Amino acid sequence: MTSVLLAQGLGKKYGKRWALRECTIDIPAGHVVGLVGPNGAGKTTLLKLAGGQLTPTTGSITVLGGPPTSGPAQLAKVGFVAQDTPTYAGLTVAEHLRLGARLNPGWDAAFARDRIERLGLDPAQRAGKLSGGQRAQLALTLGLAKRPELLILDEPVAALDPLARREFMQGLMEAVAEHELSVVLSSHLVSDLERTCDYLIVLAGSRVQIAGEVEDLLATHHRLTGPRRDPDRLPADQHVVSAGHTDRQSTFIIRTEGPIHDPAWTVGQITLEDLVLAYMDERTPAHRRPALEVQR
Repeated sequence: MTSVLLAQGLGKKYGKRWALRECTIDIPAGHVVGLVGPNGAGKTTLLKLAGGQLTPTTGSITVLGGPPTSGPAQLAKVGFVAQDTPTYAGLTVAEHLRLGARLNPGWDAAFARDRIERLGLDPAQRAGKLSGGQRAQLALTLGLAKRPELLILDEPVAALDPLARREFMQGLMEAVAEHELSVVLSSHLVSDLERTCDYLIVLAGSRVQIAGEVEDLLATHHRLTGPRRDPDRLPADQHVVSAGHTDRQSTFIIRTEGPIHDPAWTVGQITLEDLVLAYMDERTPAHRRPALEVQR
């Protein structure tokens, strides 16, 4: 299967600080990918590397088979909506569409006009007078109308109220279904990821902690609850992701491919939020949270 994004040993350093390091991932095309992690984990850096706005310090990255900075043809394949859903306050909605047509050789003017009309946006309205949700929808329209193969969104709904956020995500998923886009979506809101994403990447400590299809990740992770026990006493094929203890009880989230036979444990399913928080928990020793990729 074609890779939409392939990174090998990818790293980016600002001065003496690594914003991203040792990043190795292979994202197949045709997915809506959720990229999640705490502030400072390297999410925006990874997305800007993929979008050709930054160059790596170490390692390599290809997007849709080519280097992100290889030229206009490569840039035309990728749509990018940044965290602040950038628009020009002094330009009208119509002027944004005309600018998009001038800058993008594959611009779909009919799609852009139709989407603006369906959203109820006034083409004569200046962007600075739009609500936050309306500006986000305008930015999404600009990203979609260039007809990219990959759409990158860097926390586009972070500042929106719940209704505007829901409308934005509905519009995104309609576009994905209609145009068969690949999408990489960075978000702090796990609820949005649960509704939209079928592939997950967790970044923490500037490194990839886990990557894979959501269905497979949830199938290979379990919650164990039982008498207090040292994690080193668990079988070798049960990799501890996170651990919690009381005086008498231990609770682990583990990754394993095999069955769990120990009758002392109560085995429970985990949610996507449980999975994300477990891999973001810096209290768990790093050697127990190996970076891994789970694919079919």
